[in-house]
Amino acid sequence: MEKIKILAIVGSLRKDSLNRQLALAAKEVLGDRAEFTILEYGDIPMMNEDMEFPTPAAVARVREAVKAADGIWFFTPEYNHFMPGLLKNLLDWLSRPMSQELRRQVLARKPTAISGITPGLSGTCSAQDTLGSLLGIVNMDVMNSLRLTIANAGQEQDKDGKLKLTVSQPFLEKQADLFLKFIDKRKNL
Repeated sequence: MEKIKILAIVGSLRKDSLNRQLALAAKEVLGDRAEFTILEYGDIPMMNEDMEFPTPAAVARVREAVKAADGIWFFTPEYNHFMPGLLKNLLDWLSRPMSQELRRQVLARKPTAISGITPGLSGTCSAQDTLGSLLGIVNMDVMNSLRLTIANAGQEQDKDGKLKLTVSQPFLEKQADLFLKFIDKRKNL
């Protein structure tokens, strides 16, 4: 049986961001139960319909990665109680048709999960709500139970600022288990 392919989309491009570290922790939790890849998309241009066709190479590359995935797992920080602008820009590109002839887009009906970590008190709840709303609008299949929101990240970091989940570890494990089941169920519909 082929392994489930999960594509992680981290809402921060910073190489040691808390949300990238959380994505790597999710990869570790999943172990060999899934193929887990983090999407690199720092080269995506700002969405501009004047340059939509022919599709920029960077956009075509990320669309193919999304298309090949069985599920998408978002790890979003919260900027001013909202998802990051670069994540919104990526979703704008992904929500557009793949070509002028093929009016389909790659996000439709794709199973997705949402997690986030922040040093603040919000636990990325506001960002996750806005992201969840947008994912519903672009017709993704959002797993709303369980979303993982981790506040006060400093309590789950070592002295060097590296993420060391303690209190949140069982919740990440539960979300990973539920997401695998969610994807498997959608694949068999």
